[in-house]
Amino acid sequence: MTFTLNNLFTKELPADSNSDNSPRQVYHACFSYVLPKIPSNPYLIHTATDVAKQIGLTKDDIGQEDFLAIFSGSKTYPSTQPFAMCYAGHQFGNWAGQLGDGRAINLMEVTHEGKNFTLQLKGAGPTPYSRTADGLAVLRSSIREYLCAEAMHHLGVPTTRSLSLVLTGDEVLRDIMYNGNPAYEKGAIVCRVAPSFIRFGNFEIFAARQDHTNLKLLADFTIQHYFASIKETGKDKYIQFFEAVSKSTLEMILNWQRVGFVHGVMNTDNMSIHGITIDYGPYGWLEDYNPTWTPNTTDNQHKRYRFENQPQIGLWNLYQLANALYPLIEETQPLEAILDAYTKQYDSNYLQMMLSKLGLQIKDKEDRQLIQELIDLLQEIETDMTIFFRNLSSVLKNDTPETALTKIEFAFYNANDYNESIALKWHNWFTKYIDRLQIEVVSDKEKSVAMNQVNPKYVLRNYMAQLCIDAAEKGDYIILNELYTLLQNPYQEQPEYEKWFAKRPDWARVKIGCSMLSCSS
Repeated sequence: MTFTLNNLFTKELPADSNSDNSPRQVYHACFSYVLPKIPSNPYLIHTATDVAKQIGLTKDDIGQEDFLAIFSGSKTYPSTQPFAMCYAGHQFGNWAGQLGDGRAINLMEVTHEGKNFTLQLKGAGPTPYSRTADGLAVLRSSIREYLCAEAMHHLGVPTTRSLSLVLTGDEVLRDIMYNGNPAYEKGAIVCRVAPSFIRFGNFEIFAARQDHTNLKLLADFTIQHYFASIKETGKDKYIQFFEAVSKSTLEMILNWQRVGFVHGVMNTDNMSIHGITIDYGPYGWLEDYNPTWTPNTTDNQHKRYRFENQPQIGLWNLYQLANALYPLIEETQPLEAILDAYTKQYDSNYLQMMLSKLGLQIKDKEDRQLIQELIDLLQEIETDMTIFFRNLSSVLKNDTPETALTKIEFAFYNANDYNESIALKWHNWFTKYIDRLQIEVVSDKEKSVAMNQVNPKYVLRNYMAQLCIDAAEKGDYIILNELYTLLQNPYQEQPEYEKWFAKRPDWARVKIGCSMLSCSS
C-alpha cells in the first residue's frame, strides 16, 4: 500500500510548539501533532472501494494488514505525522472560542491524479482540543457518518467521503440523550476523505485573537492550494476567495433543500471552505414535509437549524467568515456585495430548483404562487416529502385531478386526516398543476425522466440507519451492506429494494435515533 504524500498543511503552516496532549488553549498555531489511540482489537467492517480508488488504493491494498492498522490508528504511515487542527466557531449563534479537532485526527495528506486529499480518522482518541471529552466515537454514530457521507455523494450533494468503518474492540461510555443515563457502547472509527478539512472556524480563531500574521498565512495557503483559479493579488484575492466560498456554500445548501436534508448543527466550525457537507451528527431527512423540523435535541426549543432556516443560516455563517477575513481586506463594501448577491442568487436558484422538482422547464409568472401553495398544502396533513415528489413524476398532462391524487396519496401518513376540506385543496392545486403542464413542450416521458433525476427515490431515513445500527451492534452487517448498495443509486428504481421506498413506520416516530438525536449521534 503506497501513497503519494504531500503533507502540505503541516509543511507550510505553523505547528503547536507544545507536544502535551492534554486539553488546553493553543496559540499561534494552525494544528497540533497528536497520535491516535491504539485500539485493542480493530476489525474492518466496511470499505468504500470507489473512495479507495480515488486516493490511489486498489482492492488488494484494502485486504492488507497495513490497511486495517493505519485506518484504525494502530500504526502510522511512514513519513507522516498525524495532527489535529486548531479552530474556533460560533455554536447556535454564540461565540464559543477555541474548539478544534476534538475527536478527529488527520492522518496524512495525499495526492492522486492531480487532486489533493486529506485522510482523517473520526473517533481515534483525544487531542488538545477535546476539552472534557474522550475523543472517541461509537458504532452508532460512526455508521450514521459512514453511510450518510456516501448517500449524500450519490445524491449529488457536495460532501466529505467515507473510506472505511472500523470497530476498535473497545467500549466507550456515552449518554446518548444527555439525560444522566450513560451506558457503554462499541467503539468505532470512520476514515473521512476530503480535499481538506479547513473550516470557517480556522479563520475565525486568528481574527478573534488578532493574530493577523497567521490569518494571512492560512488564507494564502488555502487560496494557493485549493483555489488555483484565483489569480488576483493583494486584497482582491481574499475578496475572490470569499466570493468562491459564498457561491459553493449556496450550491451545497440548495442541494440540501432539494433532497430534504437537515444538517442539524450548522455551527461555523462545521462549515467547510470547500462548500462540502461535513460533520454528520444529528442529521436527518424530512419524513413528513415539516419546514420547522430539526433533528437536533439541543436545538429543539429554538429550532435555529430547522430545515427552512438553513439558507439563512448559511448566510449568517458567511457573515462570520467575512468578519474573520476583514483584517486582510479592510473594506466592507466588496464583502457586503457578495453577501447581498448570495440572497438574490439563492432566491433565483431556489425557484429553478423547485421548478425542476415539479418537472417544469418553461418559466411562467404564476410559478412562485404554484410552488408556495404546494409547500403550504404539504403541511396540511403529514405528507412524505421524498415519496410525494418521486410519485409526482407519474402525473400526466391529460390526467384529471382525481387521477393525479391517486398517484401521490401513498405519501400521506394518515388517511383519516384526509378530510373533505383538504381533498378540495389538493383538487384545486392539481387542477392548476395539470393546467401548467400544458405549457410544457416535453413529453410526459421526458418530464418523468427529468424529474426522477432530481427527486430521489431512496434517501437514508433515520429509521433505516437505526435498523442498520441495531443489527450491527449484534455483529450483523447485512443491512449495512444492503443500504450501502442501495444508496449508491438513489435515483434508480431498484425494484429489488422496493421495501425501502416507504414512509417512516409508526414505531420510529418517537424512537431514540429515529425522531431526534443528540450531538453525540
